[in-house]
Amino acid sequence: ARLEDDRRSPARISGGVIASTLVLLASAALAPAAGSTHTSPQQTSAQLLNELGLHVAAQPVRERAGWKPPRKILVAARLHEHLRDLQQVAPQVKLVELSSHTAPRDIAEADAALGICTRDVLDAAKQLQWIQWLAAGVEDCVQQPAVRARHVLVTNMQRAAGASMAEHAMAMMLMLSRHLKYFVSEQQRAHWADAEETAEETAPELVDLEGKTILVVGLGGIGTAVAKRAHAFGMRVIATRASGRTGPDYVSYVGLPDELLKLTKDADFIVNCAPLTAQTTGIFNKEFFAAMKPTGYFVNVARGGSAVTADLIAALSDQRIAGAGLDVTDPEPLPSDNALWRMPNVIITPHVSAYTPVADELRLAVVRENLRRYVAGEPMLSVVDVERGY
Repeated sequence: ARLEDDRRSPARISGGVIASTLVLLASAALAPAAGSTHTSPQQTSAQLLNELGLHVAAQPVRERAGWKPPRKILVAARLHEHLRDLQQVAPQVKLVELSSHTAPRDIAEADAALGICTRDVLDAAKQLQWIQWLAAGVEDCVQQPAVRARHVLVTNMQRAAGASMAEHAMAMMLMLSRHLKYFVSEQQRAHWADAEETAEETAPELVDLEGKTILVVGLGGIGTAVAKRAHAFGMRVIATRASGRTGPDYVSYVGLPDELLKLTKDADFIVNCAPLTAQTTGIFNKEFFAAMKPTGYFVNVARGGSAVTADLIAALSDQRIAGAGLDVTDPEPLPSDNALWRMPNVIITPHVSAYTPVADELRLAVVRENLRRYVAGEPMLSVVDVERGY
């Protein structure tokens, strides 16, 4: 079962050319991860913190107004197969799987919720104090009026899917720079597009990542994972982040959000990893695409609402940018008549970059550990700043 709290379903993944090529590109990177030491029900908090680098709250949750040892916690249906595991973490708590048959009294008496943040539940669960969201992006949850009005504690999945999403971004960059979409189509018609044909411009020119500049927009958990992998490819890494100018050694420059257009002019690849907030909605617009190099590529693995779709289509149609890799779009699902589907220099996947077994295991480990911490009144992991939206 997928733990990612999202509106997209993995069942919608296409079995076509693009999906097959992405799998081939990512397999070499995923294979070592699959053989590495994963999280398990017995994984300690120290191991989890070390693996993901999660932020720990400064104060124990028991010092938070309204906290008390929970007696009843609502659990999203997507966690059904993990209920026994979660119950072992909190044996004294009644875990109630939410469904259409859930007793109203169970909802009304809930102290917390795992993977649930809907208006109807929040309206009924007046004493609910904590929500563990099952994704990194929390815009759908923090926008609920009750969350803000009642100062509900929200924790998320920051960094849990960072590695998986970063590999997806790198796969898209390789598909775009190596024009694999074109070559796979040539393979399907059994046509050998050799070097001479390529030189004669019947095939697109291949581009190396080494030596190129990548701009990572949003140097958080996902963005840092992208930056790390891009650096390993020999790329120069620059970035923006809202929380300050600090970053790892392999990022040569970290700018603030208001430097986006200035940094865009120097970038060969721009990868969006920023959360969707009021400040990031629509930042990839006509002005942004005009600032990109005509040979530049735009990759979005964060949220579709950060890009103005009409402006992106215009930039691609007018060849003002070289191409785009989109795991997220606005709207979602992307309508079948949208021009992006038919553009040769665009790769689209249906919001699936976080759907891997490794990411699922890490998400479950975070849920388990935060459940243990909340019951014990300890400092929580990955607390969301509701006002900032991440």
